Amino acid sequence: MAQTTLNVKGMHCGHCKMSVTNALNELDGVSNVSVDLETGKAAVEFDGAKVQFSDLKEAVEEQGYEVVEQN
Repeated sequence: MAQTTLNVKGMHCGHCKMSVTNALNELDGVSNVSVDLETGKAAVEFDGAKVQFSDLKEAVEEQGYEVVEQN
């Protein structure tokens, strides 16, 4: 299992958190998602053979949020 943390810009409420969580959980290969609304971070555990970082980013962005690169 691989792990990554996405910096998600634009989440403001519980609905935002739920939207991001559900979008990521729908991807084949994602096993666990934990979204922290206060920090704007989404921790994701996934099978790197089934899903790539770009897939995770796309799923979040399709919900109307921005994934910002870590510095």
